[in-house]
Amino acid sequence: MIDGTGTARARCVLAPNPSPMTLDGTNTWVIAEPGSPRAVVVAPGPDHDGHLHRVRDQVTAAGQRVAQILLTHSHPDHSAGAAAFAALTGAPVLAADPAFRLDGEGLSPGDTVTAAGGEIHVVATPGHSADSVCLHLPADHALLTGDTVLGRGTTVIADDGNLTDYLASLDRLRELTDQAELAVLLPGHGPLLTNPATTLDYYISHRHERLAEVAAALEAGDRTTDQIVARIYADVDRALWPFAAFSVRAALEYLKDQGSLPPGVQQ
Repeated sequence: MIDGTGTARARCVLAPNPSPMTLDGTNTWVIAEPGSPRAVVVAPGPDHDGHLHRVRDQVTAAGQRVAQILLTHSHPDHSAGAAAFAALTGAPVLAADPAFRLDGEGLSPGDTVTAAGGEIHVVATPGHSADSVCLHLPADHALLTGDTVLGRGTTVIADDGNLTDYLASLDRLRELTDQAELAVLLPGHGPLLTNPATTLDYYISHRHERLAEVAAALEAGDRTTDQIVARIYADVDRALWPFAAFSVRAALEYLKDQGSLPPGVQQ
């Protein structure tokens, strides 16, 4: 059960938008220091009236009001409901991408958000998307990861993402795990993760393994994304192949940036 899980300062309200890409649905997170009259809502989710009212009502029932709305990134399953939720609560929307801010400020690396009564530190983690950020709750030794790390499976590098950036972001989070003694990851989809170091080590090794598989496919003569997907994702449900193609194209772009892409490859 994901809905209602979390930490002392963060609780999940699960949006009703399950799919192969969103897993059980989008995790909207309500953050508040115990006893605080104000809360921060992270990733209001899709523009679903019932979900947005449910989030607002849970905050109200806790004797709080929504002070700010934060976006981990601008993909619609996390952000499409932001404007409606802002209208519902009167709270501003803060985002890394200026196009998605509403009466609010940016979320820049090193920023500290205090509207929920405690500290929320902004960690820039581009890669899944160009504007991805994670949010560190030091009091709970917790990290809200958006889509940078998922509760199940691994992250797709979207069209507005970049694998070089993503690998650097994973390394940054791995260092933060040790430095901040992280105990739990609170993802944008799927259940919370109670072994951050193991999870991030797997994410890093898995991504490098996929890169090696793409390089091997090119060595074997594959020259199109479809050919590479069919080779290295042969054991994956074909319905997911279009999403796997995102990651293969990201790998090809990475190899191109490294000067390791053979001639004749169609990205």
